[in-house]
Amino acid sequence: MKKIIVITSGKGGVGKTTTAVNLGAAINYFGKEVLIVDGNLTTPNVGLHLGSPEVPINLNHVLSDKAEVFEAVYEHESGMKILPSSLSIKELDKIKPERLKDFKKDFLNVSDWVIVDSAAGLGHETRSTMELADELIIVTNPEIPAITDALKTIKLAQKMKKPVIGVIVTRVRKDDVEMSSEMVRDMLEVPILGMIPEDIVVKESLNQKNPVVHTHPKSKPARAYKEIAAQLLNVDYNSKKDKESLFERIFKKFGIKK
Repeated sequence: MKKIIVITSGKGGVGKTTTAVNLGAAINYFGKEVLIVDGNLTTPNVGLHLGSPEVPINLNHVLSDKAEVFEAVYEHESGMKILPSSLSIKELDKIKPERLKDFKKDFLNVSDWVIVDSAAGLGHETRSTMELADELIIVTNPEIPAITDALKTIKLAQKMKKPVIGVIVTRVRKDDVEMSSEMVRDMLEVPILGMIPEDIVVKESLNQKNPVVHTHPKSKPARAYKEIAAQLLNVDYNSKKDKESLFERIFKKFGIKK
């Protein structure tokens, strides 16, 4: 079944783009075609995360009727497809985010699964991206300001009659300060799809311009994203069997390649 999922949040800096690219990578891991669209038109980061910050043709050209969707799609080394937006400040005044929904069929012609990274906040750009969605996933942190903004996003989605299939909580430390998963679920009243632990490997993957699902496939964050993808695809995935063995950890510690 073809589907467009928009990844959004009421607050910036919660890991929305990281989640978009890694969820896409995790769906691709299970053998599904994936297109990641950078719907964050004013401050796009998908290209930065995946090593293609500037490309000859991008989503801005598509929205301006200067190119077809398929011309702005690029293939990542993993097999994922990417549709980046422009980093150019000159084009900001020309952008019409409300046109995104006009290309829904074109996106779905490229791939069965389309993951769209939206802008943060609840402004016109974010609402335009949400209009494109078949379903929404909210990304938040286990802290009151982020949860409050996530709740506002959920209320907006309800007003727009867009189904929120769940929440992904990132940067989870499991300390005495942050909110528990139960508290988050009770406040937001939507399912929690997954909890992504705080881990240095996420920053390392960003430096490598590749999703952590690819750079550190057996790490806790990578396995957490795979668990979420498995839920969405309704496929079996055993996270415990996928983690590093004792011998693998020893080999890695001493720099020994198997």
